[in-house]
Amino acid sequence: MLFLFASLCLLATCWAQDCQVANIPVMQNFDKFRYGGTWYAVAKKDPVGLFLLDNVVADMKVAEDGSMTAQAVGRVIILNNWEMCANMFATFEDTPDPAKFKMKYWGAASYLQTGYDDHWVIDTDYENYAVHYSCREVDYDGTCLDGYSFIFSRHPTGLRPEDQKIVTQRKQDLCLLGKYRRVPHTGFCEAS
Repeated sequence: MLFLFASLCLLATCWAQDCQVANIPVMQNFDKFRYGGTWYAVAKKDPVGLFLLDNVVADMKVAEDGSMTAQAVGRVIILNNWEMCANMFATFEDTPDPAKFKMKYWGAASYLQTGYDDHWVIDTDYENYAVHYSCREVDYDGTCLDGYSFIFSRHPTGLRPEDQKIVTQRKQDLCLLGKYRRVPHTGFCEAS
């Protein structure tokens, strides 16, 4: 019985270490120039507070000098019942790791929708899928206390079947498997 208890404790410790934010692997040899263009959110793990609900489309732009910006639109509900499309704008600051950025963003209701978050590209093939991650607050044990993640596709219809296995593995790498929800695209923000 003692051996079983010790084994379970060791397994729990290993699990917690794997989920530490500092140990999360990001995209190797990330090329932001190939990354530019339109991405459709197909799944997301929400943070605490107001956030884009659905119909999320992001347009990443990379200038010749390498500076990167993004515009995103998505449906939100503010003041408990006011449904609208929020237009967000973000600028990205480079860090020593090409796949890790500091993202400063502003939204339509700027007092509700501003931030300065870590923004990591966990994986992408540039042509079909991308996995993004942000931890807003690290807990005392090194795991993420409040964060969010997007699964993006270049295709408005969603991920290709061959990308599903890769994306599922990345969700597991982030210790977020089972914590995402589907992001529908109903056309709500197309007129915005």
